[in-house]
Amino acid sequence: MPKAISARRPQLKPKLGQHFLASDSFASQIVDALGDVSQNTVLEIGPGRGVLTSLLAKRARRLIAVELDRVLAAQLRLRFGTFPNVEVIEADILSIDLHSLFGPKPGLSRPGIEFKPAPARVIGNLPYYITSDILLRLFDYSKYFESLVILVQREVADRIAAKPGTRDYGLLSATAQLHARVEKLFTIPPAAFAPPPKVHSTALRLTMAPRQKELGLDGDRHIEEGFIDFLKLSFGQKRKTLWNNLKSAYPETRLRAALLQARVKPAARAETLSLEESAGLFLALRQNHNGS
Repeated sequence: MPKAISARRPQLKPKLGQHFLASDSFASQIVDALGDVSQNTVLEIGPGRGVLTSLLAKRARRLIAVELDRVLAAQLRLRFGTFPNVEVIEADILSIDLHSLFGPKPGLSRPGIEFKPAPARVIGNLPYYITSDILLRLFDYSKYFESLVILVQREVADRIAAKPGTRDYGLLSATAQLHARVEKLFTIPPAAFAPPPKVHSTALRLTMAPRQKELGLDGDRHIEEGFIDFLKLSFGQKRKTLWNNLKSAYPETRLRAALLQARVKPAARAETLSLEESAGLFLALRQNHNGS
C-alpha cells in the first residue's frame, strides 16, 4: 500500500523539483549576485531548509520568505524567530497577493502625495516543474521588483536567455526579455543539491528593464495584456508558421494587411522575430481591426 501511495503523482507534486541547495559556497555566490541589500526588501521564493535565508537574514533590511511546505515553514520560523527583519509566510507563491505585499499601503499616502515603496529584490531556487509559472507571475507584478536572482534548470535558463532566431527562443524568452535584461551567471552541478537532481542548474540575474514604452505598448493595460496574448498565440505551435498560428484569431484580410504593413513574411515563424518585429505586427493588427 505505501508503494502505491508514493507513486501517485498529484500527492507528491508540491515536492517535485525540490532539490535543496546544500553548498555554502554556491549559496554565497547566489546571494552576492543580488548585490547590497542592506536597504532593500528581499522576497525569497521557496527557502526550503534556509541555506540562502541564513545569509540574507544578516544582510537584508527586510526579508520575506515564502514557503509552501508547512513543516519547512514552521522550522524556518523557529530558526529565524529572533530576527526582527525576517518574516516567514506559509503560502503558494502562485496565489499570494503580491499587490498587498508590495503595493502602496493605505494610510501612508496623502492627497497629492503617493507613497511608493522601493522595488524589492527577488531570490530563489525555483522548483523545476513550476519555474515558468512563477516567472510569468512575477512579470505580471514586475513594477514591484528591481531584480531577480534565480536558480533554474540549465535548459530553462537557456530558453530564458535565448536570442531570436535560435532553437531555444520561445514564449518564455520573449516574455522575460520584454520585462528584463537577462544574464547567465554560473552553472551549478547536481552534487551541490540534496537530493542531487539529474540535471545541472544555472543562476540567472534578471534586471527589470521594461521595454513596453519603446515598443509602443505602454499607456494602456489592455494593450500590454493583449501583446502577451498575441505572443502566446504566435508561439502556440512552434512548428507552424505565424500565418497558421494567427489565422484562427484574425480574419484573413486583416492578417494579410498587418503582415504586409509590419514587413513580416507569412511563412515566418514566431521564433525568428525580434520583439520589435512582434510588437510591430501586433500593433498593425490592432490598427487594421476596422479593415476586416
